[in-house]
Amino acid sequence: MKSMLIKDATILTMHGGSEDVLRGDVLIRDDIIAAVGPGITAEGSDEVVDGRNLIVMPGLVNAHMHTWQTALRSIGSNWTFPEYLRWVHAGLATHFRPRDIYISTLVGALNQLDCGTTTLVDWCHNNPTPAHTDAAVEALRASGIRAAFLHGTPKPDPRPGKSPFWEVAHPREEIVRLRQALMPDAGMISLGLAVLGPHYATLEVTLHDFRLAQEFGLIASVHEGYGPSRCPEGWARLESEGLLNGLVNIVHGNELSDDRLGRLVDRGVRFTVTPESELICGHGHPILGRLRNLGTWPSIGADIESAHSGDMLTAARTALTCQRSLDNIEARARGQFGGKSGLRARDALNWVTMEGARMLGQEDRIGSIAPGKQADLLILRADGLNLQPIHDPISTVVMQSNASNIDSVMVAGVWRKRHGRLLHDGLDSALEELGECGRRIRQAVGLHLTDIT
Repeated sequence: MKSMLIKDATILTMHGGSEDVLRGDVLIRDDIIAAVGPGITAEGSDEVVDGRNLIVMPGLVNAHMHTWQTALRSIGSNWTFPEYLRWVHAGLATHFRPRDIYISTLVGALNQLDCGTTTLVDWCHNNPTPAHTDAAVEALRASGIRAAFLHGTPKPDPRPGKSPFWEVAHPREEIVRLRQALMPDAGMISLGLAVLGPHYATLEVTLHDFRLAQEFGLIASVHEGYGPSRCPEGWARLESEGLLNGLVNIVHGNELSDDRLGRLVDRGVRFTVTPESELICGHGHPILGRLRNLGTWPSIGADIESAHSGDMLTAARTALTCQRSLDNIEARARGQFGGKSGLRARDALNWVTMEGARMLGQEDRIGSIAPGKQADLLILRADGLNLQPIHDPISTVVMQSNASNIDSVMVAGVWRKRHGRLLHDGLDSALEELGECGRRIRQAVGLHLTDIT
């Protein structure tokens, strides 16, 4: 059994209360956190890490990202959502080969590790063939990240003689195949469904897909947001059929009515907001405050690197800043100014750690630092010019830190980044291939710089 001791560090456990911030040690045996607290002996440890200038915290959870879009970085930074749909799903996506999916997913997952994410929910909805799907899964394996692979389906424009995507049910045979293929990796790569849901599919397809997820006990994650729904009665019908529970994950949800939102929360449905893409593309304000008022919190996702950064520290800070602004605007409308903020920096860190774990139903394994949990850790150097002096370590992480402060990242007891360097062979060649892939796909649809900017 291999053991490691991180000694005399500032530890952000995310337990809540007085145990949130500790000064002490973390003992790791193989892939498990064995002990946390002051005065743990280093006797017999294979490695001892001096933690005096380190902040040790749970690895971040990116609860929603289309990792296959990594080759399209910055292409959609100036687009609204209709432009994104037209250029990406109806055009660029159709030119991805399996190898393109592989290299995009690999580099995207490695970047998540580099930025402190240890668990990635890969919402992969560009899978026209099983070969594309297998390429995405293999890339996640090769990166070393913990992942939930949510199998989706493409969304091209309707073609003559073919059913449009909103009339095509999720392929049951592919889910059966993937469950078998991922069984040996279940601890590191779990399976879920990225389904169309009532917003983007007919009622018949919606019911089929939710029943499929329930049959296999898998998460059914759906986009719910911009524009008119294809099935306005869908959520009510899913509720009446008993298909709404903690296995259902709604991404965005900006246009849900207060009544519908409350009914979904009451049935244990879990929500993910993607603050940057929602604010950029025209979805509306993230529903953080609305969920808070219902007594729950969402997880947070980076969504689309085709439009903005995939850095989860930035996403957490953006979400916090946006909701604080909305709260302030509401207070001013009541004639109030100033006063104590209703949202804390700790809330934002919770969204990208424990709430991400809860969204996956893995809060007993990841999301906080405690004995028995997986050794998924993010370690920041606390002596950075942009961080000193540190009065409140949690606020420092959320409000001052960035990816340059990340010293090391561990997943399942294995260093994936160490002393500021990503530990992955062949990164230069992967980046070169990624660039070639992106240029070829952009040229294939005739997308020029003037179309992007």
